[in-house]
Amino acid sequence: MSIARRVEPRAVVADVLLAAVLGVVILGMSQFAARWQVPPRSPLDALAHALVVVAVVSLAVRRVWPIAALAGAAGATAAYVAFDYPYGPVFLTLVIAAYSVAVRLSMWWSALACGGAMLLELLGHLPRLLGGDFWREFQTAPYGATALVVVPWAVGTIVRLYRESGQRSREEKERRRAYEERIRVVQEVHDVVGHGLSAINFQAAVALHVLEQQPGQARPALEAIRQTSKDALDELRGTLAVFRSPDGDRGPTPGLARLAALVERMNHAGLPVTTTVTGESGDLPAAVDLAAYRIVQESLTNVLRHAGPATATVEIEHGPGAVDVRITDDGRARPTDDLRQGGQGIVGMRERAAAVGGVLEAGPRPEGGFEVRAHLPFGGHR
Repeated sequence: MSIARRVEPRAVVADVLLAAVLGVVILGMSQFAARWQVPPRSPLDALAHALVVVAVVSLAVRRVWPIAALAGAAGATAAYVAFDYPYGPVFLTLVIAAYSVAVRLSMWWSALACGGAMLLELLGHLPRLLGGDFWREFQTAPYGATALVVVPWAVGTIVRLYRESGQRSREEKERRRAYEERIRVVQEVHDVVGHGLSAINFQAAVALHVLEQQPGQARPALEAIRQTSKDALDELRGTLAVFRSPDGDRGPTPGLARLAALVERMNHAGLPVTTTVTGESGDLPAAVDLAAYRIVQESLTNVLRHAGPATATVEIEHGPGAVDVRITDDGRARPTDDLRQGGQGIVGMRERAAAVGGVLEAGPRPEGGFEVRAHLPFGGHR
């Protein structure tokens, strides 16, 4: 355990000001309290004032050296009692010091320190116990020491445990938030890389197929590969920038505004796509906009990967408080086993829909091909 604790300078200044104010108040109130003591106590002389000053000055270091502050306050007040000075507000310094130890140190160290302070306080009553007022002091001294030390220690311990619990809760929330952010980035990278590599693979296959027989037709495929890889890298850099500069500028979040560019890339990759958009998009929340875009992107990527020669249709319907997305193709349906297991692409799309409070259904169509349908509400996201 470190005896000295790191404290902000302004906190030390606050403690010094507190000690100064308490010193003035205690010295003034002690004179008033002395008039009402029964039986009469020793008059407040220079030594009494010096003990008050020592007790008060101890509070100036209660955050930096809490045990030293408690020792100073306990020693001064114990001597104050031993010299039979009248009871007064000087004991407030012991209460504050005991609380400060409990709220800043572990339960073991604070209990040990406050136990020593309580013993020291009881020793201060020893001259009175040995004097003519034994039974009176014997009956009151333990209660006084308990009220001055044990009660503030208990309160301080409760406050410290409450603060530590709140700190642990905040740290757990931060860890959970960081974990969720990493999962989000991994999902984004999966979608970006998966889409880009699928398109590039298909375009490269076309280029290799026509390279020997029709070299002139290979150039458009290579141009499409270059553009697809450039777009994928740009989007990947924007996604990873979240980790490199979490508080810095981030690129615009992908959304349905990029649907035309996505369809163009898929057309260049060899997948004819038609789109239908109905309704007014309005101010679509970023989370819902991104989810809708990624669902379309992943669905078209799956068509490119699994459907064989096919065409696809994307339908976007903007309604009041929700956007509905439907992607269909006329290729061969996905394997049944893959659907039962979920497939990472379908699982990811369902998670995206669920993250914004929506639902997603995917499966083969009776007339052939495959369909993905998502309902994404945004009433609570505006």
